Amino acid sequence: MEERELDLAGRLMADMDPRLLQFLQTKINSFVKWDLIRFFHDNPHTTDTADNIARYAGRSVETICTELADLAREGVLEENRLGDMTVYSLASNRQIRELLEQFVKASDDRQFRVKAIYHIIRGTRR
Repeated sequence: MEERELDLAGRLMADMDPRLLQFLQTKINSFVKWDLIRFFHDNPHTTDTADNIARYAGRSVETICTELADLAREGVLEENRLGDMTVYSLASNRQIRELLEQFVKASDDRQFRVKAIYHIIRGTRR
């Protein structure tokens, strides 16, 4: 019975735009990254250090450093050296920006958020 319930839940949660699902599973695969994506969406011209981004995003620096580096490696953010500092900004790639915009807009819908949360939690269990 339990396996059947999981199959049903999986099918219900699978009803998501495939591009957004892939973006979620490969790039925004944690709640911290979701917060960072939202921050950069709302502040698209920001170029700043992890310390300042953490302060603005309401997270600790220790929590976001790895996630910022991951997002840069995935092409969602750009990581640059400015003197002795590392700064992050939103990638200039048009396709990434469009996916990010679609994801943030879709996140305004409660059902989409529930599905996204399901996929993030499911991804952390693997």
